[in-house]
Amino acid sequence: MRTMWLKALVAFAGLGLVISSGLAQGQKQEEAEQSFKQVRLTDKQVQAFIAAQKQLAPLSSKLEAAGDKADPALQKQVEQIAKSNGFASLEELGDVSANISIVLAGLDPKTGQFTEPPELIRQEIEALKQDKQAPQKEKDQAIAEMQAALKAAAPLQFKENIEVVRKYQKDLDEVLGQDGDQPQGPAKK
Repeated sequence: MRTMWLKALVAFAGLGLVISSGLAQGQKQEEAEQSFKQVRLTDKQVQAFIAAQKQLAPLSSKLEAAGDKADPALQKQVEQIAKSNGFASLEELGDVSANISIVLAGLDPKTGQFTEPPELIRQEIEALKQDKQAPQKEKDQAIAEMQAALKAAAPLQFKENIEVVRKYQKDLDEVLGQDGDQPQGPAKK
């Protein structure tokens, strides 16, 4: 299940990259991951993210299709959604989204315990190394990606974010299409 969350986090960050980097700035994913900004989440921000996500969900396939190619009309539509939900910019929406996704990725769905991002990645690397069914080439590539992510991973700066996200976990799971699997939405560049 946690492997699913880690994969979901990568997908979540990837779509956020399309929104905040691909459309706005054209940065590479590696550069974007290094500029992750941790913020203290508020109830209002999480509620606004949930509302924005409901509006962004129908655009996800268009955003993915756009890739690194800026589509001014689509960018404007996404910016309007962010602003109409109280975010000053796509960057702010991305920061909130990334911070929510980091907490969701670290929350064990069975115990509710939180695992810090670096430790979660280490656990996933070890689990993947033990996986006898995954093709070696794919395994090696995934391990390399996780090791790169581990270098950029930092412990959660604002521990209170865990409780804020827990409070809205059911709603977040619903808008992110969770049944323990795959979030789809914007994240920080």
